[in-house]
Amino acid sequence: MTHGKESLDRRQRMVSFMEPWKEKEGNLSMLKHPGIRGVLILITLIVVGGVICTIFLAQPDLLHESNDGATVMTTDGPIKGTVNKDYRTFQGIPYAAPPVGDLRWSSPQPVKPWSELRNATKPGNRCPQLVSATNPTKSLGEDCLFLNVMTPQSAQHNQLKPVLVWLHGGGFVEGAGSDFDPHRLVVSGDIVVVTVNYRLGMLGFFGYPGLKGSGSFGFEDQQAALRWVQGNIKAFGGDPHNVTLAGESAGGWSVCSQLVSPSAAGLFQRAIIQSAICTRNMPANNFSPGLPALPPWEALPDLQTTGKEIAGKLGCVDPTTAITCLRRLSVSKLQPVLQLFSLPAYGSSVLPENPVKALAEGHFHQMPLISGVNHDEAMLQIATDYEKITPEHYQQLLEGTFHEQAEQVKEHYPLSAYHNSADEAWGAVITDRMWVCPTFERNRWLAQHASVYGYEFADRNAPSSLIADPRIPLAAFHGSELVYLFDFPGYKPPFSREQWHLSDQMIHYWARFVHTGNPNGSGLPPWPSFRTSENVPYVQALAAGDKGIQPINMDAEHNCSFWSTILA
Repeated sequence: MTHGKESLDRRQRMVSFMEPWKEKEGNLSMLKHPGIRGVLILITLIVVGGVICTIFLAQPDLLHESNDGATVMTTDGPIKGTVNKDYRTFQGIPYAAPPVGDLRWSSPQPVKPWSELRNATKPGNRCPQLVSATNPTKSLGEDCLFLNVMTPQSAQHNQLKPVLVWLHGGGFVEGAGSDFDPHRLVVSGDIVVVTVNYRLGMLGFFGYPGLKGSGSFGFEDQQAALRWVQGNIKAFGGDPHNVTLAGESAGGWSVCSQLVSPSAAGLFQRAIIQSAICTRNMPANNFSPGLPALPPWEALPDLQTTGKEIAGKLGCVDPTTAITCLRRLSVSKLQPVLQLFSLPAYGSSVLPENPVKALAEGHFHQMPLISGVNHDEAMLQIATDYEKITPEHYQQLLEGTFHEQAEQVKEHYPLSAYHNSADEAWGAVITDRMWVCPTFERNRWLAQHASVYGYEFADRNAPSSLIADPRIPLAAFHGSELVYLFDFPGYKPPFSREQWHLSDQMIHYWARFVHTGNPNGSGLPPWPSFRTSENVPYVQALAAGDKGIQPINMDAEHNCSFWSTILA
């Protein structure tokens, strides 16, 4: 177990690596749209629930709306959204009371009902977060527990649509549900989509000795949003008994947590995990040179020790009054330490068991799952967070990360296999060790107890709004699949005809899964489930062009059997 001082030092080292990116417009061109900013660059991952007290006033049994569909009655009050030709949008709907004052670091509480018609045509506040290379929008407003609902025009109370609840990524320190425009999923897939804000960083994952809910306030928020869906989504034409929880990056990490959280039981019936580091440690030098190794989950006592030390640095020394003292500090005062709390903790009532152990041993809510990863996850960091990697530097990285096993790794990842590019070789090492093979292993665990559909997003010509080093191919980088599923304000991907076709196929796969728990459907290439009884468990490659969608041997292609022997 990591001692508190070591844990604090590690957190400070992580944040120090982010400092050059904040408020900076130098060597990295800022992303052109907010949606991709919050989910693509993995540096955000490293700076990177409980009994909910929400009380609903009534269960809306019918679709309560105006003739034009713009007005809906929720359990808390009436709202008016926006009507488009094929879908309706309702934004900035509060699902819990503002977590301010004494409600900072408390379980989410019920919303105060309203009687006047509430404007639901604009997103609510983003939860407090700082400017970074992946996030140009600073937010200090704690009144941020909002969600957004998009529903097809065809949704009716007598023919309810299945529901997808989407959890955004951003390393548990940035992002918002409103970054994602799901109208293609809604219209083409004939589903209702809900996107969610949840508390981030110190405000979402802080811990202190004796503080109830330590380390899990953000996860409790997600559960409160799921309970809101149970009580309200029928009024929007959604089926509260057919809910899929999905997320990418930190959002996928969150799905892992909800799968093993006792208090999430019954809140969703299927799950989609995209590019989540939730079941194996991250090796040293994982996102930038010099970064320490990191576990995916922190033990609660370590988090609480760190929280006590940080409280002292903020002038809140007395344990009997520290939480009261901290609650009186403005978010501006907390800015320097907001990102120190981005590793989720276990040992609470929300996550009583280490999720790695729980998932490995089958202690999770068993349901159909889609679980996958991208072919070249790490190339985004290589192109943005590293200086040009020379062969000498490649050797140093191998030795500093894998120590006495460095030469074994080099034998499997020689420069000659990567166009003599040390950048591409190191990108492949980190992709396989940290992303692909842990996902493959996790799918083996899950498939012993549930139907699992494994995938690898493999369009290595996926577009990017980043202007990165042109000498380094981004390929199928972390987050590159998102523009195939969602739209993002201000950005239209320069898809080829084949890529638009892939996007359509992926949307229909995801939507069929939301409908039935099985992604297969008419006109789609077959997608068999992942079966541990097979010598080569089935994984579906998702790429553009002829035969772009086809089976792959993930174990062989990414050296997963080899990585199972490497200790780092």
